[in-house]
Amino acid sequence: PLEMSAKKPVSFLRQVVPVTKKVQRDPRFDDLSGEYNPEIFLKTYSFLDSIKRREKEMIQKQLKKCRNVEQKEKLQQLLKRVTQQEEEQKKKQKWRERELSLKRQQRELAQQGKKPFYLKKSEKRKLELAEKYVELKRSGKLESFLNKRRKRNAIKDKRRLPSQKSL
Repeated sequence: PLEMSAKKPVSFLRQVVPVTKKVQRDPRFDDLSGEYNPEIFLKTYSFLDSIKRREKEMIQKQLKKCRNVEQKEKLQQLLKRVTQQEEEQKKKQKWRERELSLKRQQRELAQQGKKPFYLKKSEKRKLELAEKYVELKRSGKLESFLNKRRKRNAIKDKRRLPSQKSL
C-alpha cells in the first residue's frame, strides 16, 4: 500500500486493497446446470429407490430387535416417514403416467387430423377423484373415507353459519 500522511483524512471512496468478490451461484436457478426434466432426473437417480428399499428393510429388522422404548419409537417414526415418502413417490409417478397418456392420446388425435382437446384442471381433478373412488371401493376403505369427508364438511358448514347470540 502507498504511504500517506496521517494528517489528511482518508477519502470515503478510497480502496486500500482491491478485493475480488466471490460470486455465489445456486445450481437450482443457474443456466450452467442445465434444464430440469423430471423424466431424465428419475432415470438418472433410479438407483436411489433400491437403496431406500434396503434402508427400509434394515429399519424393519432393527425395529424387531430393538428393546429400548425411546429407540423403538424413533425407529417407528423413521419407518413411517420412509413409507409415506414411498407412497407419495408412487402417487406422483401415477400422476405423471396419467399426464403422459393424455398427451399421447392428444398426439394421436392430432395425427388423425382432429382438433386437440385439452382437459381443464377441474376436469383432471374430477377424473382423479373418480379414480380414487374406484381404488377405495376396491380396497374396502370407501365407507370410512366418505364418513371422514362428511364430518369435515359438516364442521366447515357449522363454521360458516352465523353464530347465535344468547338472549
